[in-house]
Amino acid sequence: MQIFCPQPILNQNLNLVSRAVPSRPTHPILANILLEADSEAGTVTLTGFDLDLGIETRFEASVEGSGRTTLPARVLTDIVSRLPNEDLAIAVSDDNAISLECGSSQYQVQGAAAEEFPKLPQLAATSAHTLPVSAFLAGIQRSLFAASTDETKQILNGVSIKAVQDGMEFVATDAHRLSFFRTDATGKQAIAAVLPVRSVRELEKLLANQTSEAVEVRFDEKQMIFQFPNQTLTTRLLSGRYPDYQQLLPKQFKYTADMERKRLIGCLERIAVLADQKNHIVKLDFSAQQGSLTVSVEAPDVGRGRENVAVQYVGQDFSVAFNVRYLLEGLKAMDATDVSFCLNGPSDPAVLKPVGDADYQYLIMPVSIRG
Repeated sequence: MQIFCPQPILNQNLNLVSRAVPSRPTHPILANILLEADSEAGTVTLTGFDLDLGIETRFEASVEGSGRTTLPARVLTDIVSRLPNEDLAIAVSDDNAISLECGSSQYQVQGAAAEEFPKLPQLAATSAHTLPVSAFLAGIQRSLFAASTDETKQILNGVSIKAVQDGMEFVATDAHRLSFFRTDATGKQAIAAVLPVRSVRELEKLLANQTSEAVEVRFDEKQMIFQFPNQTLTTRLLSGRYPDYQQLLPKQFKYTADMERKRLIGCLERIAVLADQKNHIVKLDFSAQQGSLTVSVEAPDVGRGRENVAVQYVGQDFSVAFNVRYLLEGLKAMDATDVSFCLNGPSDPAVLKPVGDADYQYLIMPVSIRG
């Protein structure tokens, strides 16, 4: 079996599938990438799989003699990434010895039989949804950042995707904040699944680089498969009961302050320089009479800071404190010009959302302050 293709093409596709190769494989074969060459179709398919996350990609190449083998992922990826930007030739012998030639460079590495490599999960086409790439990407970008990275929290270590009437809801929470986004796109069947954070990160990268407008989604109670024209991502689903986020999101608020999103972000980024020295906590003082929001921080032995932001606010004056990093991440996920800061009191959860838009809501818990 021989394969001829440009070095950048092989490098790009190796990098893509290597993200599904485990750093500590439970079986030696999982440290490899499956290579399948089809001389009739003139294509090469690469697959990385850690039994939870699988990524498959296909690209055009000149192939002489169809065949299958597995390649040592880390070694091969490191070599190919450093080869010159020229045409590359790969030869695979009957004992899975692999030779690479590119310009004046020649390398030999040992592969392994493809028969040991596990197959990616397959699901019937009858369970397929066709969803807009842009809507799915928007849902992930507005929710993923709020998911827990603490693996002990299990179900919170994922993103909830649920089909509702005339739309889909994307939700993530780490118990300190919750991001909710609703899109009008929906499929033919009901969807209710929680995807692991790692899988969603890789899915986001795939979606962002697609030229096609739609993605085909298949799923059952254990797996979800995303099919693109030349790539496939398969992921196991998290089991367990996801929090009832509709019960967590407040339906009414006593106070609402509207302000420019970018102005507030700028203020918080500057204040964060000092707040990062004091557990990331910033104090917010709302004043109806002055029509302003005062953001302040005091970091002992470091310094103090204070900034005012013009707001449209009706309600009693009061103070509340939040983690500045949580505030910034929620605000940066929005694309609105103005945002509403909705509150019920200094000890109740607050909600940030674009003015006049309930499709995106970012709930954040306050922290207790003294004085």
